[in-house]
Amino acid sequence: MPRAVTGHQAIESRPGASPPCGLSEAEAQARLLAEGPNELPRSGRRTPLRIAVEVMREPMLALLLGGGAVYLLLGDLQEALILLCFATLSIAITIIQEARTERVLEALRDLTSPRALVVRDGQRRRIAGREVARGDIVLLVEGDRVPADLLLVQSHDLQVDESLLTGESVPVRKAAATPANRAGKHRPGGDDVPAVFSGSLIARGSGIGEVVATGARTEIGSIGLALSSLESEAPRLQKQTRHLVRLFALGGAVVSALAMLLYGLLRGGWLDGILAGIALGMSMLPEEFPMVLTIFMAMGAWRISQVRVLTRRAAAIETLGSATVLCTDKTGTLTRNQMAVAELRTPGGVFSLLNSSDVVPEAFREVVELGVLASAEVPFDPMEKAFYELAAERLPGRPGASDRQLIRSYGLRPELLAMSNVWRTNAGDGDCLVAAKGSPEAILKLCRLGADQAVSIRKDADAMAAEGLRVLGVARASHAESGLADEQTGFAFEFLGLVGLADPLRPGVQDAVASCQSAGIRVLMITGDYPATAKAIAREAGLDVGDVITGEELRALGPASLSKAVKTTTVFARIMPDQKLAIVNALKANGDVVAMTGDGVNDAPSLKAADIGVAMGGRGTDVAREASSIVLLDDDFGSIVKTIRLGRRIYDNLRKAMSFIIAVHVPIAGLALMPLLFGLPILFGPIHIAFLEMVIDPVCSLVFEAEGEEEDIMKRAPRDPEEALFTRPLVAWSLTQGLLTLAVVAAIFLLGLNSGIPENELRALTFFALVVSIIGLVLVNRVFSASLISALSRPNRALAAVIAVDSVVLALVLLWPSANLLFQFGPPRLIDLAAVLAGAVGLVALLEFLKYRWAGRVSA
Repeated sequence: MPRAVTGHQAIESRPGASPPCGLSEAEAQARLLAEGPNELPRSGRRTPLRIAVEVMREPMLALLLGGGAVYLLLGDLQEALILLCFATLSIAITIIQEARTERVLEALRDLTSPRALVVRDGQRRRIAGREVARGDIVLLVEGDRVPADLLLVQSHDLQVDESLLTGESVPVRKAAATPANRAGKHRPGGDDVPAVFSGSLIARGSGIGEVVATGARTEIGSIGLALSSLESEAPRLQKQTRHLVRLFALGGAVVSALAMLLYGLLRGGWLDGILAGIALGMSMLPEEFPMVLTIFMAMGAWRISQVRVLTRRAAAIETLGSATVLCTDKTGTLTRNQMAVAELRTPGGVFSLLNSSDVVPEAFREVVELGVLASAEVPFDPMEKAFYELAAERLPGRPGASDRQLIRSYGLRPELLAMSNVWRTNAGDGDCLVAAKGSPEAILKLCRLGADQAVSIRKDADAMAAEGLRVLGVARASHAESGLADEQTGFAFEFLGLVGLADPLRPGVQDAVASCQSAGIRVLMITGDYPATAKAIAREAGLDVGDVITGEELRALGPASLSKAVKTTTVFARIMPDQKLAIVNALKANGDVVAMTGDGVNDAPSLKAADIGVAMGGRGTDVAREASSIVLLDDDFGSIVKTIRLGRRIYDNLRKAMSFIIAVHVPIAGLALMPLLFGLPILFGPIHIAFLEMVIDPVCSLVFEAEGEEEDIMKRAPRDPEEALFTRPLVAWSLTQGLLTLAVVAAIFLLGLNSGIPENELRALTFFALVVSIIGLVLVNRVFSASLISALSRPNRALAAVIAVDSVVLALVLLWPSANLLFQFGPPRLIDLAAVLAGAVGLVALLEFLKYRWAGRVSA
């Protein structure tokens, strides 16, 4: 008997399989004109100029630009250029990030527009996917990407990989539509659904379908519309910093105006008063805040990339440390998205393969061989690939393909979920080998076993299914080549055994889950798979599994009931994409900070809606990657824990830098204001403030950013999502540091003034005292939960470099005649410098004592 033809010709070769004539070209064009092309609608994308204008409205950036403009007006080109460079960098980074995140719909559009073989005017035509119209007849064979949502007119052994839409790696079988189910609404997932969906892949067989939905009206199109309607929330840290910056700006403006009035009224020099007011305003403007945020987020993204994690939205870094819930998909996230044979059962025993690398024992060898022979010669189905891989790795010396010749195949039927291949052997014995595999019920039907044996086999199959395994039965028969039966039921099959297949857990998942739980992060599994499979994988991963909520049960829950359910439920099964989004929104409504992992198109809306979307970079789709804020480049679930650890470290160090900024601005502003209030010699002008900013900026951006993690970083609970970056204890601690530093430096200034030290020499001495005190504040703020001695033992090469550079520059400013002239400094005496150093040491010792009493509240 000749072998069956393959490809689209196979559709023609079957009796009664001729496709309908389809639309006429005129009808198709009319529908395309009325309903639009078969692609997602293009939203109005923002131009780089529009994004730049929006960014420039931000208060923080306005401060940068305003500070640069002030320096330009003062003629200080160098400092103006520095601030303007930071502003330009901030605008450029934002434009790049916005442009990248808006590519998500472009990725979806590529998926929804594969080429298609349609019937127009009774003739077959290959057309672009965007030209497919509702009512078109589309021919499908193995390997095709479905171009639109189709209702099946014919189906022959058709199986479809819908993992893009459901997240599940096992293909589902399809059946032709009947008059009774033509009008119903069909969704992806489950067997015998009489529809195929845009973006899915034909894994086996062939079929003919009528287009019922195109473009945005398809299942994948609805995901695109959900994505386009989701608005990304402004990061909490950005909101908090904006508020603080407004307060600083308002306070600085008021104080500067008062200073100008005081100087003009008390001293009569209005021009000098304006300059003094500008210097005072500059001393209070926290222009370091936007710079620190930019540097910390950029450096944080670089550090995270070192553990093979790509940060697509820098704002996600700030959120990592506060994640309270991690929602994870099962397939491709916890598991490998690659089927493998996990267990073999025969009437004589059980052999488990998951935790073993042994060769398959002789007693189970024939089960594996028959599983391979019952599969396609070139496997496309994941379960058939698993049989081939097992045979190649664990069956040394098995007969090769050249020893047999396939002469006939029997495909799956809705009424009999089994398939068989008939093989002619080259031994010349005249009998053919018939290898069959399928559902246990179908194999039992073929084997015609006695009641007791059938009950025992069903019991074994149920036990395997309860462990989350996909269970297949395997059987064999012998038959003469002449007179082969028309149906599989015509052979006398002998039952050989059961095969359990699983999508194995990724290495390191159990450790990653345990680390998340020790850090106070709840781990939830949200999957489209069956409850038994989900429960088994969740237990293996180490999740605390209680009740499982299915998609049907979830659909019946109201918003209040869902919010209550997500507080206690760990596993959600048979979940559709819109339900994943509902779960994420319910968690966020409860006040949780949600991290969501996924890799399929079905995950994209929930990835975008989550506070932190984490996509798998290797197996993940472009849509999932574009919708996410973080991408795991090596698909290692354990990288999530490393990322959370780094996120907490970055946030801790950011708080230290912000605390330092507040603290250091107190003495600077105080020393600028004090002469105006008390009629003392003016200490600092704009040039001095500019120099101090050049000391402070690298300290913030280099020293604190490079600081190591706190010892308890993964033992503490996630911070309260509503907790402000600047908590009251932290602000109080910063102000305390700043006021004590102001007191020490002001005392030095007043003592020097009373001692008759010349004005220029006193200005140099006070400036020296302030810079040394700033370095002391750096040492104090390096670690919240340890002493200065412990902090000094922690390596931080950036700190050593910054102190060395600052020391050299300070020495030049104090000793170089040209710099003395520019800064209006006189050369201070060594004994005075030594006294200042002693005062700075005393200040650090006092602050260390206070930090010991304050540490619990500041680091909480």
